[in-house]
Amino acid sequence: VQLQASGGGLVQAGGSLRLSCAATGRTFSRYAMGWFRQAAGKEREFVAAIGWTTISYADSVKGRFTISRDDAKDTVYLQMNGLKPEDTAVYYCASRSSIVVVTTLNDYDYWGQGTLVTVSS
Repeated sequence: VQLQASGGGLVQAGGSLRLSCAATGRTFSRYAMGWFRQAAGKEREFVAAIGWTTISYADSVKGRFTISRDDAKDTVYLQMNGLKPEDTAVYYCASRSSIVVVTTLNDYDYWGQGTLVTVSS
């Protein structure tokens, strides 16, 4: 299984970015997908996850970020609006070996390489 994240960049506070994560190597639609992030000097943390119909968000991004998936394209997206400087981090997509949505990092089996999001004030 390979996950390729893209879409990061530099944006001003209040701006928007859309991250994409393309998956190859297995039947994408059977598995939950998640986004995590890691800021400099901090631990990796949960951002959002999606199953077939279940979606979960971290409290810090609720109402600003939207996760979605296109099973025909084997791709998961993270639309990020109202970005804040504290959203600056490397964002990673991850895949579980189950469709059940969870928020714990260790329950994800496959990880992409990360894409850097920098929000300037």
